[in-house]
Amino acid sequence: MKSETVEVRPLAGIALACAGYACFALQDALVKWLVADYEVPEILFMRSMVIVIITGVLVRYRRHPSIFKSPYRGTVVLRSALMLIAWLLFYNAARYLGLAELTTLYFSAPIIVMFLSILVLKETIGPGRWIACVGGFIGVTIAANPTHSPNLLPAAMCLTAGFCWAWSTILIRLVSRSETTLTQMFATSLLFAIACALSFPWIWKTPDATGWALMLGLGLVATLGQFLLYEGFRYAPASALAPVEYSGLLWAFVYGYLIWAEIPAVNVFVGALIIVASSLVLIAWERHGEPGRKKRAAC
Repeated sequence: MKSETVEVRPLAGIALACAGYACFALQDALVKWLVADYEVPEILFMRSMVIVIITGVLVRYRRHPSIFKSPYRGTVVLRSALMLIAWLLFYNAARYLGLAELTTLYFSAPIIVMFLSILVLKETIGPGRWIACVGGFIGVTIAANPTHSPNLLPAAMCLTAGFCWAWSTILIRLVSRSETTLTQMFATSLLFAIACALSFPWIWKTPDATGWALMLGLGLVATLGQFLLYEGFRYAPASALAPVEYSGLLWAFVYGYLIWAEIPAVNVFVGALIIVASSLVLIAWERHGEPGRKKRAAC
């Protein structure tokens, strides 16, 4: 396998991740819409098949090596399993929670990513990233208002999904050192589709025209979001991108209002302002640069 030198460019990584999380927020809104009529495995299967078709064509066209022959193939399978568990828990919880509330509870993930990036990836985390991540977590806590927490079971499902997503994020960073974005997306979505298809004898419901349109749109948005996020991990450390995930909460407010007329409470707006301020701290920190930042090699 050829080795390539990838320049560490945190601002580029942050920009890509922000765009990716904006797509994921729209994805979450589409799924919340769909779960009213369809089971989660069927929705995930349709989403995954769109990604498989698009990335499969591109992988073949660009002649990328098979990820199933990679030394990281076991890691890819593990990450796929973690992501599948996260999606199943998160989207089943979407039946019972508002979009902003759902997204807010899910945002235990970035703080977990910060700790795992130290333990697993051996990343050195500067004060700017810690301030941004802790500030974002405080903002999420205020927005969630634990003293008036939602139904306990859906809340627990969201938190568990956040933990699984955090682990999968770390594994994305690890695999991205040697594997292309397209091959990762193809392999993960193919495994998703196979796992979800096993449930069809019990849950399948043929979509109507609206259902087909929403599921196709979901797949396209998910494809774009995954590509942007995976590319972001090529340019920036996981610890730098962890706080960026909080930006998805702002998009959740927008989509929740536009689609379901959900108006977040005052505490949610206060929390969102803290999240925005934390993100600005991160951008300012990365823009000035950290001492000793160098190019890294990925093979």
